[in-house]
Amino acid sequence: MSEIEIQYYGHSCFQVSYEGHSAVFDPYEDDSVPGLKLPAGIRSDAVYCSHEHTDHNAAHLIQTSGRDPFPLFRASVPHDDVQGANRGFTDMTFLKVGCDTIVHLGDIGRMPTEEEYEALQKAAVLMIPVGGYYTIDAHQAAEIIAKVHAPLNIVMHYRCGNRGYDVLADLDQIKKEIPGLKNSAETKLIFDENSVPQETVALEPLQ
Repeated sequence: MSEIEIQYYGHSCFQVSYEGHSAVFDPYEDDSVPGLKLPAGIRSDAVYCSHEHTDHNAAHLIQTSGRDPFPLFRASVPHDDVQGANRGFTDMTFLKVGCDTIVHLGDIGRMPTEEEYEALQKAAVLMIPVGGYYTIDAHQAAEIIAKVHAPLNIVMHYRCGNRGYDVLADLDQIKKEIPGLKNSAETKLIFDENSVPQETVALEPLQ
């Protein structure tokens, strides 16, 4: 049995670490997200960017080994609710980390199809946008969380005070839409791969 660590850096950026290996999701460019800046010197084996917008694609800010440490599957979905006509497409990324599947939904802009829901049933950890405007909103996220039944759901892509875009819903608004959403003061979660926490949580970004 080994531990999984999930470190949050704000917006949609996370680092997943397991048995000495790690992967980073969606690092953002300096000055691209109000109130947030990636710490310098993040090291990882791999970086996975869901799409090429500057608040998700700053792979050059991460020092990488160039290895893909975990089995990977990606599925392209629209970044809007008009089949990509407004904002193009974004990837849902599935990582097999130990015995768990961790899914980062990128900037998904519409509800999953039945086929996508079937794939999402594998998720032990679901990283899900909740802020609306550019992505699904909190009401839609709550519906997805309820249908997927992942033990651990981590919200992303929202506003909290002066952190995040003005057009995104604030965390206080989001908590009214997502039952049981916990606002944690911790920047990371560490848990045994065979004992995934059962909660829906907003983490504090490490800056």
